[in-house]
Amino acid sequence: MKRREFLKRAGLLGLSLALDGKLGSVSASVSPDIAVAEGSSPEAITTQAISALGGIRRFISRGDIVVVKPNMAFDRLPQHAANTNPEVVATVVRLCLLAGAKKVKVFDRTVNDPRRCYIQSGIKEAVEDAGAEVSYIDERRFVDVEIKGSVIKKWPIYKDVLEADRLINVPVAKHHGLTRLTMAMKNLMGIIGGSRRLWHQHINEALVDLASVIKPALTVLDAVRILIANGPQGGDLKDVRRLNTVIVGAEQIAVDAYGATLFGMKGEDIKYLRLAEKMGLGRIDIENLSIKHIKS
Repeated sequence: MKRREFLKRAGLLGLSLALDGKLGSVSASVSPDIAVAEGSSPEAITTQAISALGGIRRFISRGDIVVVKPNMAFDRLPQHAANTNPEVVATVVRLCLLAGAKKVKVFDRTVNDPRRCYIQSGIKEAVEDAGAEVSYIDERRFVDVEIKGSVIKKWPIYKDVLEADRLINVPVAKHHGLTRLTMAMKNLMGIIGGSRRLWHQHINEALVDLASVIKPALTVLDAVRILIANGPQGGDLKDVRRLNTVIVGAEQIAVDAYGATLFGMKGEDIKYLRLAEKMGLGRIDIENLSIKHIKS
């Protein structure tokens, strides 16, 4: 381990322990539904939000193999907000390893050239420094899974996700021309094989079908920078708004519903969220949820 990374992990462990001590031992029964942290340091606010939810050890056990799934689908730099903030992803990786995870895997089925996406996004270097195993998608590792949804009956899903002990979804909040917004639920399209064009014919229903079988243990929504127009790829800095915020929750539908408010919307304004709630996959009535706000 490089000295720089050792110092980062030591500092992160100290911050995590300090927060756990300050917040007390929070059980799943008394922790908030959603934690929202604001501040100038992506590393600090990610750690604070997860600690407010009960700490990473609520979600990760010693010896677990964990998949951390960011959005790194596009050949864009971090400041374009087309991909997940690399510091947020790296912090999640470090916390998992500090909790005793045996291995943390990071990958995405990209839209643009994968090698350029991994490097330009800054995620590959950041998470490798943090101790993650980074790999490119191997098309041979997709496995057909019975979904039996309203429009998706069977579809190939990446084997590494199916075999992992835990999945942590780490999307970025941004505009999308087809679904209005893309956040946690849509980020899971990066673990499916086949032709994604077929999904676009009934995209909202298809996203709900996928969410019915793939349920992350934790969702960490990056809103350090959000893309408010011309998504999902963006490319113009005038479409980027800096919020310095991270939203965390165990239920990805609720996290997405909160994320919608960052764009002046409600969860009910997003069709796939309405459908997901109707299917009993989560709640979008965030006004009735317990939300912990942290500012640093």
